[in-house]
Amino acid sequence: MSNKFPKFLQGKAILFKGPGKPFEAVNREVSCISLKEVLVKNLYTTLCGSDIHTYCGHRAEAEQVVLGHEIVGEVLWFDDEQELKDLNGQLIQIGDRIVWSVFAVPEGVEAPRADMPQKSEQLFKYGHALATELDIFNGGMADYCILKPNTAFLKILTDVPLKVAATISCAHSTVMGALRVAGDLMEKRILIVGAGLLGISCAAMCREAGAKWIGLVDNDLSRLHWGPKFGADETYLFPEDTSAILPWPEVDIVFDMTGSPKAMKTGIDSLAPGGCAVWIGAVSPVDAVPVDAQKIVRKLLTIKGLHNYNYQDFANATAFIVKEHTKYPFSELIEKEYQLDDVEEAFQFAVENKPVRVGIQIN
Repeated sequence: MSNKFPKFLQGKAILFKGPGKPFEAVNREVSCISLKEVLVKNLYTTLCGSDIHTYCGHRAEAEQVVLGHEIVGEVLWFDDEQELKDLNGQLIQIGDRIVWSVFAVPEGVEAPRADMPQKSEQLFKYGHALATELDIFNGGMADYCILKPNTAFLKILTDVPLKVAATISCAHSTVMGALRVAGDLMEKRILIVGAGLLGISCAAMCREAGAKWIGLVDNDLSRLHWGPKFGADETYLFPEDTSAILPWPEVDIVFDMTGSPKAMKTGIDSLAPGGCAVWIGAVSPVDAVPVDAQKIVRKLLTIKGLHNYNYQDFANATAFIVKEHTKYPFSELIEKEYQLDDVEEAFQFAVENKPVRVGIQIN
């Protein structure tokens, strides 16, 4: 059966024009698709923290961009001359529901290391690229997304709620990468600083990885109530005076999801001898972290960083969500939903109320 490309297919895209400027809704014909690309009908996207930072002007993006990179969609078209398979080798059919990586490595570009495809030159990133007349369907806040060649995607069961599936392609995959970088967590004492979606997801993943004890820290009491629901043993408000005795015990591994220099320093101060700090929150310029070199040396400490994730992290995160989405209340973390036409209101709500996630339904 031939996969006929739908003629005269029109779609809506919501353009971000810059901080403080209103979004612009535009309608465009879906065209200029190469035989190596895949057309997806977007079903749902969520507002990631980096989307909100862009909206507020804390993060620089292109002059006009279709935001949204936590996306789930349905395959609408691909070239039937080729057998389409996902990252796990599963055959893909028209109508299959998929999630995909936030990045695509351009053809002919070699990754700096096999485990670091996200650090390749000329990397394309969904929800971050310049939207042009010929390439506008490249983010979540649109009816469609055209997947570039070399995009990693995975078929996902329809019993995983859309709002949960969407968050795999950034938050959960990044956290899974952080766990990989941290190493074996079995019987380890874990401290997670930052109780947004990254920190909450990390608690659940650490619990399933066999952690002995998990502490969750944040400066927002309303966020900390999620901790026990996602496997944390204790929750703590971030102390005003970090020079005093810290309220939590020494730990083997600390994950920083905040990017705050003060929080990162406090995390290092929380480590037991031989401990490891994993930083994933510092994705925009901040003040330098005051590190005591003697402490690092004498306590045999390690600091590791991770930005985005690799293909195996993406596959492992998807498998984790498929298996555990009913055990932990991931659906509840999308605290409010809006329609595509109400993106402006959705961002305003996210900025003013700081929910874990806001969802955008795409009909």
